[in-house]
Amino acid sequence: MKRIAIFVALLSTLLMLSTSCNDEWTKEQFTQYISFKAPLNNNGVTNLYVPYSRHNDDGTLTFGESGKSNYLLPVIVSGSVQNANDITVHVAHDADTLQTLNYARFQNRNDLFYTDMSTYATYPETLKLRSGEDIGLLDIRFNFKDIDLVNKWVLPIKVAPDPSGSYAVNPYKNYAKALLRVFPYNNYSGDYSATTLTIANAGDPANAIGMEYARAYVVDENTVFFYAGNVDETYTERAKYKIYARFNGGTQGTVTFWSDNPQLKFTTDNKASFRIDEMMDEVKPYLKHRYIIVNNVNYNYVDYTSVPNYEMEYTVKGTLTLERKINTQIKNPDYAIEWAE
Repeated sequence: MKRIAIFVALLSTLLMLSTSCNDEWTKEQFTQYISFKAPLNNNGVTNLYVPYSRHNDDGTLTFGESGKSNYLLPVIVSGSVQNANDITVHVAHDADTLQTLNYARFQNRNDLFYTDMSTYATYPETLKLRSGEDIGLLDIRFNFKDIDLVNKWVLPIKVAPDPSGSYAVNPYKNYAKALLRVFPYNNYSGDYSATTLTIANAGDPANAIGMEYARAYVVDENTVFFYAGNVDETYTERAKYKIYARFNGGTQGTVTFWSDNPQLKFTTDNKASFRIDEMMDEVKPYLKHRYIIVNNVNYNYVDYTSVPNYEMEYTVKGTLTLERKINTQIKNPDYAIEWAE
């Protein structure tokens, strides 16, 4: 009987401990902080790929006109249990953090600074999270019409404290702040493989060299611009070396190249064309590979800024190829592209 009594006592103790442990998990184990879901990359920003024009599932323009788009930024309530309160999250512009990042990254290279894109973006100053909701979506609207992507546009925002103290802002800056490097895209923009594109001094064509890639930046729905030759966004005078390319056609057609800078002395033979090829992935049956191939690229320009009072003439020839990976399980093409970081 004594052993039975001891066993019953031990069993009762274990049940009490078990109940106590289970009760602990019904209570919040951490502070419920408010955060953005905007992880930073090695450049200190979050890359966002946003369509130049947002479309509905049926292909119509979401906001009624070309150049208008949006992005839904997740706002998160952290913690171990579900949010049980109605919360009004305050969102504010954060120019100071962008200024700090620019100096930390680029020192006195003002030409490389990220540019605040607040003039091209709007968002609500508050976001309501209802009881039972752990995630809300901040609707950021963009008007990309006439934006010049020579500038490296970043939208800096932060979770602002609530004057009434109804929530806690995440104390870690990587979560309470968002530095959104926005890349608007159309069907023809992105990083083209340029391994079959060569650049040569006009007086020495035999010593042409290849390039790795050429980035195309959005101008409008069917137009992009490249930087001439091997100029890229790290080049101080890059704005003077823009070459425009307009794609004429559907799945194939011509490409019209031109420059609006007469000092570039840009010329071309107007024989460039493009085609779009598609094939399904051999391993992932839902994944489609879309290739835009630009043939017969052939243009000349002068570098007139590298050496004072001296022009160097270059010839660029070859082919450019852009690959997009499309998730065919997603109906709306605006959300179906799988972007590589």
